[in-house]
Amino acid sequence: MFKSPALINLTQMLAKEWAKDGIRAVCIAPGLVRTELAAGLVKRVEEQGIQINPLGMISEPADIAAIALVAASPAGRFLTATTLVVDGGEMSTGPFG
Repeated sequence: MFKSPALINLTQMLAKEWAKDGIRAVCIAPGLVRTELAAGLVKRVEEQGIQINPLGMISEPADIAAIALVAASPAGRFLTATTLVVDGGEMSTGPFG
């Protein structure tokens, strides 16, 4: 899916400004996620058998939540000013293969 350059730049700017206070800023950029808002697109992808990413699957909200938990946990203590792309490899192939 589309990754907003403005949001990525905002994340980097906030990370630089807030680092002195021990605050980290991380952007999570998901691909297609099975949500109520995306239901129409999810239905179309599934009905037409479109392989939207190399993994051939649509992510669940829990997949994105798990990445957020890692970023917020002690394991993510060195993450800041970065974007975590969680799209099943979609960016490597472009949308819809």
